Amino acid sequence: MALMITDECINCDVCEPECPNQAIYLGEEIYEIDPSKCTECVGHFDEPQCVQVCPVACIPINPQHVENQESLWAKYRRLQAQ
Repeated sequence: MALMITDECINCDVCEPECPNQAIYLGEEIYEIDPSKCTECVGHFDEPQCVQVCPVACIPINPQHVENQESLWAKYRRLQAQ
């Protein structure tokens, strides 16, 4: 399951440098998460780091990109190979 950033984002800049996959970027108005790069930190950490540091709790699971643990590991391996 890729994560997403909602419009409650205050653009505080703390999530972007925490992402080990460089999936977080500044969009037109708020930060956004590239679902093709988001592994919810699988392969790097036990919990998503962006969720841990977000002061306004605006990073839920993206319902349009539901993935299981196996597919997150596969995505992690693919990203590491690049």
